[in-house]
Amino acid sequence: MDTLLSPRRRTLLKALGATALLAGCGEAPGLARRPLAALQGPAMGTVWNAKLAGPLAESLAGKAATAVAAALDGVVARMSTYLDSSELARFNAAAAGVPVAVSRETLEVFALAREVSEATGGAFDATVAPAVDAWGFGPSKARRVPPAAELAGLASRIDWRAIAIDHDAGTLAKSRDGVRADLSGIAKGYGVDLAARALDALGAADYMVEAGGEVRTRGRNADGKPWRIGIERPDAVPQQAYLVVPLDGLAMATSGDYRIYFEDGGRRYSHEIDPATREPVRGSLASVSVVAKDCGWADAMATALFVMGAERGHAYAVERGIAACFIERGTGGRLADRQTPAFAKLGAERAKA
Repeated sequence: MDTLLSPRRRTLLKALGATALLAGCGEAPGLARRPLAALQGPAMGTVWNAKLAGPLAESLAGKAATAVAAALDGVVARMSTYLDSSELARFNAAAAGVPVAVSRETLEVFALAREVSEATGGAFDATVAPAVDAWGFGPSKARRVPPAAELAGLASRIDWRAIAIDHDAGTLAKSRDGVRADLSGIAKGYGVDLAARALDALGAADYMVEAGGEVRTRGRNADGKPWRIGIERPDAVPQQAYLVVPLDGLAMATSGDYRIYFEDGGRRYSHEIDPATREPVRGSLASVSVVAKDCGWADAMATALFVMGAERGHAYAVERGIAACFIERGTGGRLADRQTPAFAKLGAERAKA
């Protein structure tokens, strides 16, 4: 398997920069493999991984590591909710009607977020930030169950249509005070897209790049086959794959309730917040994985489908030809998955125990 698509990622990496490991030999006698460069580094509060295959792998390794790190670090600097200096923080602090100048990248993410919000009827909504913070899933990390009256009072502050995007002026503006955005459901996937663009610019033709469970691929792996990406088995300790999906030129992202959560009164409250109710999503659904051309779109759509739930989300994805896999919890901790026809065509295999 080339990588495990995991939401709870390797956050304990000690390295200060990226590392590279080059391997040009086969794993078994008689098995001819192409050169492979494996790269890794810290970013976005997690770890990014990239693999380059083919004759250019060794020569591009150093530049590739620098390019991937720069792409991801740039997204953090612009769109982090934890940095007061970020463009997102400046937008969130601005008063209604005041245009805030932002970079092309930040405009792209807000435009993509709006596209997915409109398509899903607001199931994905970047302005869910007030509710995220109320539950303690924002920068404060003060986890709690907020009173119903408090959540009701947030309704007027959560509305994706309250943000105006001016591409010509390069600005964002909110139509009412109290509106704030949280891009955690899309920025990581978008960062992976930027990292892929950087690898394309270097001339890399065969690679896999992943950050915090969002992945994008191009070409073939060291064995000359599509990249094998594992979807994590929800709740498994230690981590293990549930499905293995072959990808070539496609991206995949997963949303799940086992990433970040807390328990209170015997109930699990996850960071997956429904913008309509301002509450964590409830139900049997454990995770949704979406395969698409772009990782940012897959990231946001996976969140939207998770918010919709197993039944409505699956029906929505089938109707629109979206490649999605829904993993649900059953009795006794058993797991079952439902794949849309578009996902089933990818030829995913059950991971070996």
